[in-house]
Amino acid sequence: MKSIPYYEVSEICNNLGEGLPKSIKQVFGGDIHKSWEIEFQNAKFFLKRNEREKKFLKYEESCLNNLQKFANNENLVIPKIISYLEVNNVELLLMEWINMNNTDQQKLGKGLGEMHIESNKFNPKSFGYPIDGYIGTTNQIKGWENNWIKCFMNLRIGPQLAILKKDFLESDIKNKLKSKIESELYEHEPFISLVHGDLWAGNIGVNQIKKGVIFDPACWWADCEVDIAMTRLFGKFNKEFYENYYKVVPFKKGFERRTIIYNFYHILNHANMFGGSYLHQVKNYIKSILSL
Repeated sequence: MKSIPYYEVSEICNNLGEGLPKSIKQVFGGDIHKSWEIEFQNAKFFLKRNEREKKFLKYEESCLNNLQKFANNENLVIPKIISYLEVNNVELLLMEWINMNNTDQQKLGKGLGEMHIESNKFNPKSFGYPIDGYIGTTNQIKGWENNWIKCFMNLRIGPQLAILKKDFLESDIKNKLKSKIESELYEHEPFISLVHGDLWAGNIGVNQIKKGVIFDPACWWADCEVDIAMTRLFGKFNKEFYENYYKVVPFKKGFERRTIIYNFYHILNHANMFGGSYLHQVKNYIKSILSL
């Protein structure tokens, strides 16, 4: 689709109390939703549109609003929700427009650390999330666990293994894998935070005054290290990002080993969504985890 249906544009205008927009330009980059820059006389917005049956954008609205509560806007910007609409079963999520063209990640690292620390103060004393969500197009199930290992295994790794290609892994390998992950995490003391949950290079930026920006979240309450682990999965972030993050949240011994375990969740998810080479990566990760 290269344009938005007129009746959807009309609903947006009515919701905002605006006349017809000056311009609507499609923004490319995502593969789950369609996105546009929509500009009015005195304001510009970012619009996401979802035609799928699942309520992806309702979940994203929840995540962004929750992240807003704990972000220090001096260092970290979370896109503000302008409105969420459903028009003929199509989701429309309207957000503030943010110009991003700077690669300095100092405030991004510091701001993420501050968000992890601040959310920890709120600490619900449970791991999980209150509503069903998504990681990519895969379900990320709701629920709570008081124990981090149970949460990670029961709400994240277990569901991914359950939908993995039939007969791809033998049951004894799955059992060995689960036992190894549990034993590796047993001595670790997780720092519970509201995490972004899908923190790779495509979901971050830096605005024109060098503040970090994070978007397209898949939030849950988890060990804050899951966010940092994922920054190393699809291209490592800049050196200053890590330096400034660890000035706020101290580095913990054993993180390198836990990085493999935490990123296994995302490799499983990619295997379930795309198959192909990611299935080979699943087996490579399993070998790495079992050899820890």
